[in-house]
Amino acid sequence: MRSFKGVPRAVWLLSAGGFVNAVSSFTFIFVFVYLTGPRGLGIAEAGLITGVGGIGVVAGNFTGGWYGDRYGHRRVLLTASVLGGGALTVLPLLPTPTLYAALPLAQYALGTVRAANSALVAVIVPEGARRQAFAVVRCAANGGFTLGPPLGALIATGLSYDWLFLVDGVGTLCFALWTARVVPARGAAHTRSAAPDGGLGRGVWGELRARPAVLVLLGAILVVDVVYRQQYTTFPVFLADHGLDTSAYGLIIALNGAVILVLELPTAVALRARPPLRVIGAGLVLVGAGYAVLLLGSGVTAAVAMMVLLSLGEILYKTTATAYIADEAPAHAIGRFQSLYAGVSASGVVLGAPLGGALYSAAPGLLWPVCAVLAAGAGVAVLRMSARPVREPAQDPAQDLALRPALHPAPDPALHPAPDPARHAVRPAHETGSQPRAVAG
Repeated sequence: MRSFKGVPRAVWLLSAGGFVNAVSSFTFIFVFVYLTGPRGLGIAEAGLITGVGGIGVVAGNFTGGWYGDRYGHRRVLLTASVLGGGALTVLPLLPTPTLYAALPLAQYALGTVRAANSALVAVIVPEGARRQAFAVVRCAANGGFTLGPPLGALIATGLSYDWLFLVDGVGTLCFALWTARVVPARGAAHTRSAAPDGGLGRGVWGELRARPAVLVLLGAILVVDVVYRQQYTTFPVFLADHGLDTSAYGLIIALNGAVILVLELPTAVALRARPPLRVIGAGLVLVGAGYAVLLLGSGVTAAVAMMVLLSLGEILYKTTATAYIADEAPAHAIGRFQSLYAGVSASGVVLGAPLGGALYSAAPGLLWPVCAVLAAGAGVAVLRMSARPVREPAQDPAQDLALRPALHPAPDPALHPAPDPARHAVRPAHETGSQPRAVAG
């Protein structure tokens, strides 16, 4: 635990609330069954509503950080949690035609919560401890998601599917109350930060162009997420086509959560000093290797090996990439950078099923080689960027000194321990290799 001393207490408490919220976040798993069962919809109509809801999730991820940069990440997290939780509780009461609008709006709010939560962690955690902090957040969430599906199944079969939405909604509302309590407004409130030129800066696209490694990483994550989410769409169909039933698939998917729970935190500590792009690239290559294993066989052994490799790759790339994006973000765009990453890392929710399903239907034997090549190629692209020289910051060190008081308000003792003057002294630009950033948002 000594290696996690740099993670603020607020992040541990926020992760505890995230764990409880994740346990109750099971409606997305059962929504298709709910629509085709109690609601009596056909498969095509249920698929359309579910797909539109997935678009809401991705859109919320893309925009949550933008709101936070302007209005404050804590405020956006609380507002989106209240709206999303309230929408979930009333969904069972709504007539079916309104679900085309109500479900995407609820999912949009929940996607916004995800992006705002990542941005909030990014701005309250000092640089150097972000990998560990995001590992804590992810471990808590994965622990909750491991317990959530069986609990949701018990509620749906023992009570009714309507109770799923009620419990999920109340859990999200409780998460808002918990966050308001454990993350004080002072120190987490974020005003619209000025860019180095005194305005809003050169825009997100300009900031990304100044950081080519970030652009390559976002493209790689976009590709890999479509590949990664085949485990939830075409992979179970592949298993069924080769004689493995739903119970076998459930156990194999559970293995993913188990591997992450056991290894994510120790891995974050062991690799915290390693160059991030190399860790990320290796993780993406492992994802490709996981799907390549399916070329060797279709039995339980191959499926288990695939899931283990996929889980190891996820451990390496997801936490490290989230922290890397936070470290690379300029002070006035931390939330927007987090939103871009959150959006591309959820793109497979919308793109994975139609693209993978179309390829599997047309040429089943091609799906896994294509997945393996795409993920491995994305990993190689990131690894090649890791060998390039570190970019020079556009900021003048003199401007950094002038802006530092405005960008770094007095920290709240509840969020930050007293800083070590030697550790936090302003270093020359050639040593830092990054833009100044706000401590709190």
